[in-house]
Amino acid sequence: MTERHPTAFILDKDDNIAAPRGKSRTRAEIEFEVEPEPEFQAPAQLPFPMPHRFPWLGWLVTGVFALVSLYAGLAITDLVESAFARNPMLGWLALAATALVAIAALAIIAREIWGIFSLRHIAELQHNATRALTLDESAAANAATSALTQLYSGRPDMAPRLQAFAADTRNIMDPSDRIKLADRILISPLDEQVHRIVASRARRVTLLTTVTPAAALDILFVASQNLMMLREIASLYGGRPSTLSTLRLARMVVAHLAVSGGLALSDNLIQHLVGKGLLGRLSARFGEGAVNGILTCRVGLAAADVCRPIPPQTPNRETLARLLKQLVSFAPKDKDSA
Repeated sequence: MTERHPTAFILDKDDNIAAPRGKSRTRAEIEFEVEPEPEFQAPAQLPFPMPHRFPWLGWLVTGVFALVSLYAGLAITDLVESAFARNPMLGWLALAATALVAIAALAIIAREIWGIFSLRHIAELQHNATRALTLDESAAANAATSALTQLYSGRPDMAPRLQAFAADTRNIMDPSDRIKLADRILISPLDEQVHRIVASRARRVTLLTTVTPAAALDILFVASQNLMMLREIASLYGGRPSTLSTLRLARMVVAHLAVSGGLALSDNLIQHLVGKGLLGRLSARFGEGAVNGILTCRVGLAAADVCRPIPPQTPNRETLARLLKQLVSFAPKDKDSA
């Protein structure tokens, strides 16, 4: 075995690298291929520029409201001043009536603001409950359970359920299981009441639409029944429905129906529930009433999805089938009589 002698290398000069004795040094040349830099591509432009729209409608509504408010204020001021000019007692009476109107207006405004705030609070509660169920987050579960306890703390009918939930939730550590427990103890009993509310309103819409002679009265009656149903469902789940909050809830329900495809109605669905040969023996007027009743059921289920603090675990198709069977519960009797 030959002994190797120490060899020195100079690393900063490639040409003077010394090779070991008895061996020829080979120099390997490594070439790197430089990839060409990608050329910058401008984003695709629309065939026509989008015009910048100024919110003229919002400014119009704001200006009209300001003018009406100024006109009302000046008119009330002139009325009070003229009443004081005629008789001091009459002036004080007009001033007291003005103060009463102002207090009532402030109370109505505060109620509307509180109603909209309650809708946002329920939407935030739904978000935390969804995160706890899907992502199993402990912080979201704690926020959702504390919000539920605060939401139902002032209701006497929910006091026993809150006590049962507080006793059982101490033994559960998993966040998603705590939300499911709250759903079973606190929310599920409310779902049965919502089911009865929707079924009652749907029957009323079906019957009264059948006997109402004018189509304009049908539209007015169906709209009023649906709005009252929205208020009842929101109140049952813990909302504070007012006029503006009810209209906002109606817009949210319509958006939910549009996203979920709940507005699609067909005769096949009705035939599947009441019998294939029954629609041919029913009058056209009752067919319109049945369609309005089915639409009321869909609106009620969508309102329950929007107002429910915890997202439902049961699909709406099963609940809708139960509601429609109650809506047309007379079908077997009619079939037997036929």
